[in-house]
Amino acid sequence: MEKFYDRISEIKTLSQIEKQSETSACFTVLTGRRRIGKTQLLKKFISDRKSTYLFTSRSAEKSLCEQWQKNLEESIGLKIFGRVEKLSELFEQIMIYSQNTHFTLVIDEFQDIEYVNKSFFSQMQNVWDSYKSSSKINLIVCGSVYSLMTRIFMDEKEPLFGRSTHNIHLKPFSPTVVKTILQDFNPKYKTEDLLCLYMLSGGVAKYIFLLMNAGATTKSKMIDNVCNMASPFLTDGRELLISEIGKDYGIYFSILQAISRGLTTQSEIDSVIQKNTGAYLQNLQNVFGITKQIRPLLSKLETRNTRWQIVDEYMLFYFRFLYSHQDLIELGNYDILKQFILRDYETFTGKTLERYFISKLQEEGNFNKIGGWWDRKSMNEIDIISINDLKKSCKIYEVKRQKKNINLAKVQEKADIFMQNINDYSCELAALSMEDM
Repeated sequence: MEKFYDRISEIKTLSQIEKQSETSACFTVLTGRRRIGKTQLLKKFISDRKSTYLFTSRSAEKSLCEQWQKNLEESIGLKIFGRVEKLSELFEQIMIYSQNTHFTLVIDEFQDIEYVNKSFFSQMQNVWDSYKSSSKINLIVCGSVYSLMTRIFMDEKEPLFGRSTHNIHLKPFSPTVVKTILQDFNPKYKTEDLLCLYMLSGGVAKYIFLLMNAGATTKSKMIDNVCNMASPFLTDGRELLISEIGKDYGIYFSILQAISRGLTTQSEIDSVIQKNTGAYLQNLQNVFGITKQIRPLLSKLETRNTRWQIVDEYMLFYFRFLYSHQDLIELGNYDILKQFILRDYETFTGKTLERYFISKLQEEGNFNKIGGWWDRKSMNEIDIISINDLKKSCKIYEVKRQKKNINLAKVQEKADIFMQNINDYSCELAALSMEDM
């Protein structure tokens, strides 16, 4: 059985919610990108509790009711006499049962109920509102299509808007956990191996274990694993995004490809796509959760001096190296694909290393603001700045793969310009390289 890593704070939160549900019904919505480990987390959480796990398959409503009815009887002893053929009727029976019995109910791939019965969400709202005050249910619904789950629960026009009592968004593993996993599989790993694993996975559980379980625990073996005709890395980016965006993905894919190549301002992206991409960029950020708009630390919210960033390390790698070389993949020229990746690997992972250290510093805390900084002409740029407003202190980091390539005297010149924004704060410079991972 695969070892379970981390998720300590999530399990603690779920346990607190479960305790609360003993006296008042709780409705938790768990979201997170595909492959992040939502199902594993929930199965781990309910493994020693009175609970039932229901998976939503895109089958006929009658068949799904039959399967769920069987699961409910086997797991929590809920016997329903006769066959129930409507999900709303089954959910009402569950809520009636929960008036006298406390248990946890997990419904996985919840968004797919829309394909089974579009009217179920409004029916569920009526049943929930009718029974929640007398219920002792700990209801957890989980979904992997971020855009659909967001619409179902966050769109005020939707029937389940405002019904959830708790919301948890599952994030990738932290750098410390990624390092722990790699160490377990390869005790003699090198920092290059860790950086490559972070580049390919960004802490997403499924990608890490696909590599580790295949024995791909070094940089060389990881790249070999990706450049293989059977590798899920070759297709997962496309499949994941089509599940989010739908059939009209062409322009979105072109935008993501442009960002992956380093075209990060809207004007640069517009010039490549040859149209105004503002609405598409906003959708990628707010609807699909794939990108985010970043601005220089301490700049005003309304500044136009912004850049766009792909927030998912694997998706960034996918669009930079795999989507852009679809012709090689279709022809089966995996050796040449590997050569392209290795040719640009060091340059590409320089930025990966920056994001790794931002995540690592966020784990450690000791500040209330963190980010990069650049001036309007992008002449002066600082990799990472962390600020502690309580202590009136600031730490400025230069990040390079090799420490010998860091010139702190040049960093000091840029720091002097930045510190004009907070000239009464103390400032410390630091160099970060792969040896600090």
